[in-house]
Amino acid sequence: MTRASEVLSEHRASIDRLDAILVYTLGERFKHTQAVGKLKAEHALPPSDPAREAAQIARLEDLANRANLDPEFAKNFPELHHSGSDYSTTRNIKNNRQIRLTRHSKEKLTWL
Repeated sequence: MTRASEVLSEHRASIDRLDAILVYTLGERFKHTQAVGKLKAEHALPPSDPAREAAQIARLEDLANRANLDPEFAKNFPELHHSGSDYSTTRNIKNNRQIRLTRHSKEKLTWL
């Protein structure tokens, strides 16, 4: 094996480790966003918080700049979360409806 092949192999191994870290980190993030969605549904809170979302994007733009990434990455990050969790989002919507039904069961709501 040539030195270039060894270095290439080392870089690829690092990339593979970082990919695993990213996937597990996103999984942990999704758990928290699901918990937030459930909490909002249980307490009839608004599903979105535009002020927080704007602050988050600004924070992510700053982080991207510090990491020498294109700040546009920060603007697209929420879309990554949404596209990566479409299944979870659909499941959360169903769960939130069930929670609302449970909270308002005396009203005999039947939508799910």
